[in-house]
Amino acid sequence: MLNVNGYAAPSASAPLEPVTITRRDVGPKDVLIEIKYAGVCHSDIHTVREDWGPVTHPLVVGHEIAGVVTEVGAEVTRHAVGDRVGVGCMVDSCRECENCLAGEEQYCLNGNTGTYNVIDADGRITQGGYSTHIVVDEDFALRIPETLDFAAVAPLLCAGITTYSPLRHWEAGPGKKVAVVGMGGLGHMAVKLAHAMGAEVTVLSRTLAKKDDGLRLGADHYYATEDPETLEALKRSFDLIVNTVSAPVDLGAYLSLLRRNGTMVNVGAPAEPLPVQVFSLMEDRRSFAGSGIGGIRETQEMLDFCAEHGINAETELIEASYINEAWKRVLSSDVRYRFVIDASTFS
Repeated sequence: MLNVNGYAAPSASAPLEPVTITRRDVGPKDVLIEIKYAGVCHSDIHTVREDWGPVTHPLVVGHEIAGVVTEVGAEVTRHAVGDRVGVGCMVDSCRECENCLAGEEQYCLNGNTGTYNVIDADGRITQGGYSTHIVVDEDFALRIPETLDFAAVAPLLCAGITTYSPLRHWEAGPGKKVAVVGMGGLGHMAVKLAHAMGAEVTVLSRTLAKKDDGLRLGADHYYATEDPETLEALKRSFDLIVNTVSAPVDLGAYLSLLRRNGTMVNVGAPAEPLPVQVFSLMEDRRSFAGSGIGGIRETQEMLDFCAEHGINAETELIEASYINEAWKRVLSSDVRYRFVIDASTFS
């Protein structure tokens, strides 16, 4: 067993605090990763605060992990000591069900093993990336291309794949008009990725405060939804809408922005139910969908795509001692656009 330093949430309401946690021994198919950078995701906060269900505290969160392999098991073939690797939102799955065999482990019919707050094969609760080291099965460690900025790549393991997957599935590309709702951690990645895929990209944000950023990152158009005329003027404009916000929205109003056969896909996950008026879907044969992260194969594809197109997350690097302040700023949307923790400061 390996004792490592990290930061944990002792309860749903208490500030995060330094802890020492135990990682399992490196098994035959495992790799030990020295974490260099850990992204801060809004999901970390939702989970700790039990917005999505009960949590086993104390809990170390963090599922945007970039690091270096420092030890490999005797049967490891995919990675070697010194490799740059990443770990995202899951660290295992059953690998036998229909979805796993299709390369979509994120939809494992027996439930994938999340990077934190899930009972692992050894019976212990998984602990995440707000720490100095992690042990994972080699198949769930991703290769990080050398051309990607190591200090900015961690958010791609969640924010990147969460937006890449629906854009690929619903075929964003030349000739397609894509709207991105929300210009935050997920939204700014959706803009970059949809632009690189060749789609015409529109940002729908509450205000115009981030308009310059949106246009710089690849948006062709940027509108403020607080203007009551915006949604009326954009009716039947888009083939695909990617909703990245984790708060309730007026689904009827947004669904009306879809063209015939258009789809609105939710990747933000509000704690409250979202009511859907069926007539909003029947009109113009629209679809309302949801999408999670991607499987391991698609996540590697996303990393390679980002390397090819020079895409990194827009980040603010922080020390571990700043985590609680960073969480406050995430909740007030005061970050452009993802905090990344320098994991050396967990020591």
